[in-house]
Amino acid sequence: MAKEKACRNCKLIVEDSKECPLCKGTVFTTFWQGYVMIIDPEKSEIAKHKAITNPGKYALRLSR
Repeated sequence: MAKEKACRNCKLIVEDSKECPLCKGTVFTTFWQGYVMIIDPEKSEIAKHKAITNPGKYALRLSR
């Protein structure tokens, strides 16, 4: 199993990818803490607060 990593640009958590499927970023980190699953961004208060517009698994905090 590949280690999950978070895109430094949009914080989307992905596995085994060289390019973020959401923002097309190419810089990732494996040093992240906590995550949130966004199912319906239009109805989610967390998504609105974090400016998330697409469903997915997002890191709450990146380090390093």
